Amino acid sequence: MRLTKRLRSGLSILRWREFAVAVGVCPFCGRSVLVRLCRDPRGLRCLRCAAGLAHLSLGKVMRQRKPDLGSLDVCELSAQGPLADHLRRHARSAAVSEYFPEAARGELHDGVRCEDVLRLTYPDATFDLVTHTEVLEHVADDARALSELHRVLKPGGLMLFTVPLHGGEATIERARIRGGTIEHLLPPVYHRDPLRREGILAFRDYGSDIIGRLQAAGFERAWIVPSEASGLPWGFGYAVVCAERRSCDEHGAPSSSSAWKN
Repeated sequence: MRLTKRLRSGLSILRWREFAVAVGVCPFCGRSVLVRLCRDPRGLRCLRCAAGLAHLSLGKVMRQRKPDLGSLDVCELSAQGPLADHLRRHARSAAVSEYFPEAARGELHDGVRCEDVLRLTYPDATFDLVTHTEVLEHVADDARALSELHRVLKPGGLMLFTVPLHGGEATIERARIRGGTIEHLLPPVYHRDPLRREGILAFRDYGSDIIGRLQAAGFERAWIVPSEASGLPWGFGYAVVCAERRSCDEHGAPSSSSAWKN
């Protein structure tokens, strides 16, 4: 079933005149063959595990920053794809999940744990590493989501993630929730989503001020690994955002958890 979905996804963007192949290194598979299905960056795939650009870029940073996954407890905000599969195989523990509006938080839905990033069910200071790709732009209250993600990280823990960055400084707010309904500030944009045929609404396009948002949520240090650091063929790359939770407070005790509570 998953293989069929991958084939359909690949065929839907394949442009034979733009097709190219290169030998490279996948952070999940090792030595592999990378294919360019089209000149658009979303056409990059690892032939062995089908990892796309965002996963390949995040995986490379993860291997550099956290090479010993076997000693780490990890949270990934997806239950599908090569990143989640890799963490299941190699981390000491891997909590993977999806958000299902119709399911209760922390319970299984068709065998997959349901988690809402605005109200995670995990205890404080549970994970050494948190990862997610293309999630925060779809969350109405990203300040609360960042505080929750900070809360579940252990002191000294690391979060690695991707979001679309438009290249400017200021984040552009596209929509917001007001009075319990969505108010569109700009023409709505929906991103493709494997669980939702209609796609998923983007609430914002992030700028480099995402660093300030992370610091406001309590992260001690945050930075962006630029897209060119991915080292992928054809000039493809995707920026990866990194954020660290403070190891200890000024008195030497573990830093306090977020003000957001379940």
